[in-house]
Amino acid sequence: MRRVMHGDVVAAARVLLGLPEACRRPICRRMIQEAHAAHHYFRRFGRAHLLWGDGSLMATAHKRVLQPEPGFSDSRYCGCVEMVLHELIEWRAGRQANRARS
Repeated sequence: MRRVMHGDVVAAARVLLGLPEACRRPICRRMIQEAHAAHHYFRRFGRAHLLWGDGSLMATAHKRVLQPEPGFSDSRYCGCVEMVLHELIEWRAGRQANRARS
């Protein structure tokens, strides 16, 4: 996956905000996996993946429906931002563990 910036987290959180709470975590994980796969595709073929974008989390999120950004006074939005950050940390930790085993 390409380097994750503030806008990537915001875009992913805006996607999650429009989903039922039970669907958010699996969709968040899926967006991260899609962004990672799209980055590999981009590096190999030199162009963005048709469905998942250029390897950024923002590009993957923009392939879905984004809700308007409400600001941090909205606790549901804060929870979505927190979820994106948590899942990114977990994803990176899993990748590091896999590298250590190799």
